[in-house]
Amino acid sequence: MDSIPSLLGLAFRAGRLAVGEEPVGAVCRAHKAYLLLLAHDAADNTIRRAHHFCQAGNNTICLTLPHTKDELGSCLGRTSCAMLAISDIGFAAAVADKLAKADPDTYGDARDQLSQKAARAKKRRDEKRAHEKTLRTGKKSAPRREKEKRNI
Repeated sequence: MDSIPSLLGLAFRAGRLAVGEEPVGAVCRAHKAYLLLLAHDAADNTIRRAHHFCQAGNNTICLTLPHTKDELGSCLGRTSCAMLAISDIGFAAAVADKLAKADPDTYGDARDQLSQKAARAKKRRDEKRAHEKTLRTGKKSAPRREKEKRNI
Protein backbone atom coordinates (compact mmCIF):
# COMPACT_ATOMS: atom_id res chain seq x y z
CA MET A 1 0.00 0.00 0.00
CA ASP A 2 3.00 2.31 0.25
CA SER A 3 2.90 2.90 -3.49
CA ILE A 4 -0.47 4.69 -3.40
CA PRO A 5 0.72 7.65 -1.28
CA SER A 6 3.84 7.93 -3.45
CA LEU A 7 1.68 7.97 -6.60
CA LEU A 8 -0.50 10.65 -5.04
CA GLY A 9 2.58 12.69 -4.16
CA LEU A 10 3.83 12.38 -7.72
CA ALA A 11 0.45 13.49 -9.10
CA PHE A 12 0.47 16.42 -6.69
CA ARG A 13 3.92 17.53 -7.85
CA ALA A 14 2.78 17.16 -11.47
CA GLY A 15 -0.19 19.45 -10.82
CA ARG A 16 -2.75 16.74 -11.53
CA LEU A 17 -4.14 16.43 -8.01
CA ALA A 18 -6.70 18.75 -6.39
CA VAL A 19 -6.48 18.71 -2.60
CA GLY A 20 -9.25 19.87 -0.29
CA GLU A 21 -12.95 20.48 -0.62
CA GLU A 22 -13.01 23.68 -2.68
CA PRO A 23 -10.38 22.71 -5.30
CA VAL A 24 -11.93 19.25 -5.64
CA GLY A 25 -15.38 20.76 -6.14
CA ALA A 26 -14.05 23.14 -8.79
CA VAL A 27 -12.27 20.36 -10.70
CA CYS A 28 -15.35 18.11 -10.58
CA ARG A 29 -17.71 20.87 -11.73
CA ALA A 30 -15.32 21.60 -14.61
CA HIS A 31 -15.61 17.90 -15.63
CA LYS A 32 -11.84 17.42 -15.34
CA ALA A 33 -11.71 14.95 -12.45
CA TYR A 34 -11.49 11.25 -13.22
CA LEU A 35 -11.14 9.89 -9.70
CA LEU A 36 -12.24 11.38 -6.38
CA LEU A 37 -10.57 9.82 -3.36
CA LEU A 38 -11.72 9.99 0.25
CA ALA A 39 -9.77 9.16 3.39
CA HIS A 40 -10.98 6.20 5.39
CA ASP A 41 -11.79 8.38 8.39
CA ALA A 42 -13.47 11.26 6.50
CA ALA A 43 -16.48 12.87 8.15
CA ASP A 44 -20.02 12.02 7.02
CA ASN A 45 -20.56 15.54 5.70
CA THR A 46 -17.35 15.29 3.64
CA ILE A 47 -18.48 11.98 2.18
CA ARG A 48 -21.88 13.43 1.29
CA ARG A 49 -20.29 16.45 -0.42
CA ALA A 50 -17.87 14.21 -2.30
CA HIS A 51 -20.75 12.18 -3.72
CA HIS A 52 -22.43 15.41 -4.83
CA PHE A 53 -19.21 16.45 -6.53
CA CYS A 54 -19.09 13.10 -8.35
CA GLN A 55 -22.64 13.57 -9.58
CA ALA A 56 -21.75 17.05 -10.83
CA GLY A 57 -18.70 15.66 -12.63
CA ASN A 58 -20.66 12.95 -14.51
CA ASN A 59 -17.55 10.86 -15.28
CA THR A 60 -15.98 11.06 -11.84
CA ILE A 61 -15.58 7.83 -9.84
CA CYS A 62 -15.60 8.15 -6.04
CA LEU A 63 -13.52 5.73 -3.95
CA THR A 64 -12.67 5.49 -0.29
CA LEU A 65 -9.01 4.82 0.38
CA PRO A 66 -7.74 2.51 3.14
CA HIS A 67 -5.60 5.42 4.41
CA THR A 68 -6.39 7.97 7.11
CA LYS A 69 -6.46 11.75 6.68
CA ASP A 70 -3.11 12.06 8.43
CA GLU A 71 -1.44 9.49 6.14
CA LEU A 72 -2.77 11.25 3.02
CA GLY A 73 -1.72 14.63 4.35
CA SER A 74 1.79 13.46 5.13
CA CYS A 75 2.38 12.25 1.57
CA LEU A 76 1.30 15.68 0.28
CA GLY A 77 3.19 17.80 2.79
CA ARG A 78 0.10 18.83 4.77
CA THR A 79 -1.20 18.05 8.21
CA SER A 80 -4.28 16.19 7.00
CA CYS A 81 -6.33 15.73 3.87
CA ALA A 82 -9.73 14.06 3.57
CA MET A 83 -10.60 14.62 -0.11
CA LEU A 84 -8.52 14.42 -3.31
CA ALA A 85 -9.35 14.52 -7.02
CA ILE A 86 -7.08 13.25 -9.78
CA SER A 87 -7.38 15.08 -13.09
CA ASP A 88 -5.08 12.85 -15.15
CA ILE A 89 -6.42 9.58 -16.53
CA GLY A 90 -3.05 7.84 -16.32
CA PHE A 91 -2.58 8.62 -12.64
CA ALA A 92 -6.22 7.74 -11.92
CA ALA A 93 -5.87 4.36 -13.65
CA ALA A 94 -2.60 3.64 -11.83
CA VAL A 95 -4.11 4.41 -8.42
CA ALA A 96 -7.19 2.32 -9.16
CA ASP A 97 -4.97 -0.54 -10.33
CA LYS A 98 -2.92 -0.45 -7.11
CA LEU A 99 -6.12 -0.41 -5.04
CA ALA A 100 -7.63 -3.28 -7.04
CA LYS A 101 -4.54 -5.42 -6.53
CA ALA A 102 -4.99 -5.07 -2.78
CA ASP A 103 -8.79 -5.52 -2.76
CA PRO A 104 -10.23 -6.68 -6.12
CA ASP A 105 -13.81 -7.00 -4.88
CA THR A 106 -14.07 -3.38 -3.77
CA TYR A 107 -12.00 -1.60 -6.42
CA GLY A 108 -12.17 -3.96 -9.44
CA ASP A 109 -14.99 -2.17 -11.27
CA ALA A 110 -13.34 1.23 -10.91
CA ARG A 111 -10.05 -0.21 -12.20
CA ASP A 112 -11.80 -1.65 -15.27
CA GLN A 113 -13.59 1.62 -16.07
CA LEU A 114 -10.49 3.75 -15.66
CA SER A 115 -8.24 1.38 -17.60
CA GLN A 116 -10.69 1.49 -20.53
CA LYS A 117 -10.72 5.29 -20.42
CA ALA A 118 -6.92 5.34 -20.23
CA ALA A 119 -6.63 3.03 -23.23
CA ARG A 120 -8.97 5.23 -25.29
CA ALA A 121 -7.04 8.35 -24.29
CA LYS A 122 -3.74 6.70 -25.24
CA LYS A 123 -5.16 5.68 -28.62
CA ARG A 124 -6.36 9.24 -29.30
CA ARG A 125 -2.98 10.64 -28.24
CA ASP A 126 -1.10 8.22 -30.51
CA GLU A 127 -3.37 9.03 -33.46
CA LYS A 128 -2.84 12.75 -32.89
CA ARG A 129 0.96 12.29 -32.80
CA ALA A 130 0.89 10.23 -35.99
CA HIS A 131 -1.23 12.88 -37.69
CA GLU A 132 1.11 15.66 -36.59
CA LYS A 133 4.11 13.68 -37.83
CA THR A 134 2.40 13.17 -41.17
CA LEU A 135 1.76 16.89 -41.44
CA ARG A 136 5.39 17.69 -40.58
CA THR A 137 6.89 15.24 -43.07
CA GLY A 138 4.42 16.04 -45.82
CA LYS A 139 3.54 12.43 -46.53
CA LYS A 140 0.16 11.71 -48.02
CA SER A 141 -2.05 9.09 -46.50
CA ALA A 142 -2.61 5.80 -48.37
CA PRO A 143 -6.27 6.41 -49.32
CA ARG A 144 -5.38 9.81 -50.71
CA ARG A 145 -2.61 8.36 -52.89
CA GLU A 146 -4.98 5.70 -54.28
CA LYS A 147 -7.53 8.38 -55.09
CA GLU A 148 -4.90 10.41 -56.96
CA LYS A 149 -3.85 7.34 -58.97
CA ARG A 150 -7.45 6.76 -60.09
CA ASN A 151 -7.75 10.36 -61.28
CA ILE A 152 -4.70 10.08 -63.56
